[in-house]
Amino acid sequence: MQKGNIGVTTENIFPVIKKFLYSDHEIFLREMVSNAVDATQKLKTLAQQGEFKGELGDLAVRVSLDTEKGTITISDRGIGMTEEEIDKYINQIAFSGVNDFLEKYKDNANNIIGHFGLGFYSSFMVAKRVDIITKSYKDGAKAVKWSCDGSPAYEIDEADKADRGSDIVLHVDDDCKEFLEKNKIEELLNKYCKFMAVPVVFGKKQEWKDGKMQDTDEDHVINSVEPLWTKAPSTLKDEDYKSFYRTLYPMHDEPLFWIHLNVDYPFNLTGILYFPRIKSNIELQRNKIQLYCNQVFVTDQVEGIVPEFLTLLHGVIDSPDIPLNVSRSYLQSDREVKKISTYITKKVSDRLQAIFKEDRKGYEEKWDDLKLFINYGMLSDENFYDRAKDFALLKDTEGKYFTFEEYRQLIESTQKDKDDTLVYLYATDREEQYSYIQAAKDKGYSVLLLDGQLDVPAIQMLEQKFEKSRFTRVDADIIDRLIVKDDAPKSTLSDDESANLSSVFRSQLPHLDKTEFMVEVQALGANARPVMITQNEYMRRMKEMSRFQAGMNFYAQMPDSFNLVLNSDHPLVKRVLDECGSSTADALKPIESELRGQEARLAALRQSQEGKKPEELSQEEKDDKANTEKAIAEQKNKKQQLFADFGKQNAVVHQLIDLALLQNGMLKGEALDKFLQRSVELIK
Repeated sequence: MQKGNIGVTTENIFPVIKKFLYSDHEIFLREMVSNAVDATQKLKTLAQQGEFKGELGDLAVRVSLDTEKGTITISDRGIGMTEEEIDKYINQIAFSGVNDFLEKYKDNANNIIGHFGLGFYSSFMVAKRVDIITKSYKDGAKAVKWSCDGSPAYEIDEADKADRGSDIVLHVDDDCKEFLEKNKIEELLNKYCKFMAVPVVFGKKQEWKDGKMQDTDEDHVINSVEPLWTKAPSTLKDEDYKSFYRTLYPMHDEPLFWIHLNVDYPFNLTGILYFPRIKSNIELQRNKIQLYCNQVFVTDQVEGIVPEFLTLLHGVIDSPDIPLNVSRSYLQSDREVKKISTYITKKVSDRLQAIFKEDRKGYEEKWDDLKLFINYGMLSDENFYDRAKDFALLKDTEGKYFTFEEYRQLIESTQKDKDDTLVYLYATDREEQYSYIQAAKDKGYSVLLLDGQLDVPAIQMLEQKFEKSRFTRVDADIIDRLIVKDDAPKSTLSDDESANLSSVFRSQLPHLDKTEFMVEVQALGANARPVMITQNEYMRRMKEMSRFQAGMNFYAQMPDSFNLVLNSDHPLVKRVLDECGSSTADALKPIESELRGQEARLAALRQSQEGKKPEELSQEEKDDKANTEKAIAEQKNKKQQLFADFGKQNAVVHQLIDLALLQNGMLKGEALDKFLQRSVELIK
């Protein structure tokens, strides 16, 4: 028996490996099985080159549990090792000491991955002792056993092993007993080893027999050694891709379509990316792309490898050229990553462009599922916008689809305002905004339907990209002011009449939580609606954008602001004004007379005090001015109360307000019930 220390240092390398290289305990199994697969692959290569002339036989890597002994064993029939090779690859892995070792490999970690040595030491994350029983494929080689308890000391002795290959026996530590559970090991094998290039066997297949699940004689092979992405696209059918997608994502809907990646210059990359059916909830769709390195699962956190918007895709990327740290836990900074990211973006863009050109009808049918993804891409990646602008679509409220250029040509002759700005009208809900949409159509305008999760940020972007253009929602204003062609017609009402009419309606508006109303009077024509509610485009959009952008919380806290527009040309509004004038005339005269007198007095006081500094005014002058201002406010309050009393008793005022609220989905609960009762009374 030979005894010794690992390397010449007395430092213990294993705590350092645990702390700095391997943060996730479960990856030990990936490393152990990967080493076994590598050893097997090397033997196959030697056989192909004629350097190994024996029978290959069964090349499966086998994983087994012994819960009584507390061990996990990973066995292969690969090249095995001689005593000298154990000394080279195992004992001397830390020959320069821990610090020198870390320094040596920090910039060249990719050369370590998959090599029997460093990856092997991840076993000590879960094992209190590790045994290697191995026999080289070379003629005359003797079997040896190496044992180590995680300290620098080890033992090596002859072993009884007839077959070539290696058995790695992990004596599981007391604080890692969960790794002795069959379900846990099968879960890890399915996660990390599902597509390794050599069969990985874990126990036997089971069948239901005599009232329970029992082992059969057939090996339970965990993996598929030739996953779909390793095959030539020309040999595959649509059903092959769909079947593979179901293997990756059993509970997901069928994908829209897919892209088969296959490049060998300037880097090696294969894979399949699927376009899932995505309509909302971006976050739940992330982390569905699996990254592999030579068919060994690495991670599903691929933000550094593909652009952010492409993380919405599903599928597999496999590349030995992606620079990972020693434990494959994260990407290392490297210009190759940028090249890979750019390539994938180009392939995705090319695929979308090809589908659009080859089958536009089919592309349009998929657009509602694609829109979120493409909008996200255009918003987050300038290069993608430059490509996508030719196949991104706009849909109108009639369900017709247009490219950006097609739609611009459609509306160019009809939807320019007097300043020559092209106005894109849109709705976010076809049903709720129906009357506004119809008013726009009656004017000969086209209305887009922008009801997607990212449509508001997309509008902001498109306004910057499109020349002299703006987007306006159809309920942002009355129709004649959405696209102003000429100066607005003036109302025939006097300023006092407009003010009085506004006061009547303002006094009867409901008090809604976080909602403000402003009232204005406009001449809209006798055939237009008597009362409409609009919401300013800018303020509404800023509030919507606050959901997407940090730093805009100020807008989110602001109340919703609406305009109640009274049509002074409509008979019902004229009727309210006439009735208001006749019922308040007598009471209004003394108020108006007093108000005019007090306002005249205030004007005289201001004139007499003009040019004087506050300290130059006498207390009497100050009091006189303050009392006059107070008297004016009292008369105005009386006037407002007079109009409020009239409005309170006028059923038409309430009916018109409620109709406008109802049109905008703002009439609910008790207010809706009162409206219904009043409607019945008015019909009688």
